[in-house]
Amino acid sequence: MAMSILRLPLRLFTKNAGIMSRNNGLKTSNISRTTQGRTVVSTPSGAILPKPDKTPFGLIRMTAVVVPFLYVGTLISKNFAALLEEHDIFVPEDDDDDD
Repeated sequence: MAMSILRLPLRLFTKNAGIMSRNNGLKTSNISRTTQGRTVVSTPSGAILPKPDKTPFGLIRMTAVVVPFLYVGTLISKNFAALLEEHDIFVPEDDDDDD
């Protein structure tokens, strides 16, 4: 029962993809697709659509996003660890192994 409910959106997606295909709905696919892709590659008149625009995502932009969030994450975890230690909620034991 649960699996049929989960597969319902996939069936609707493949039905809509078949309707919007190049053959204007004359051919529908019964094969369930697990990966999403571009479903419409041509216009109803048969002309091929241009390639979608690519947004360049260089190393500088990626660094500008990752570094601040990494820094904020370390600050939050450091402050939370200090709070836990202050309230004696989680304090690592000092095991002296001087045998």
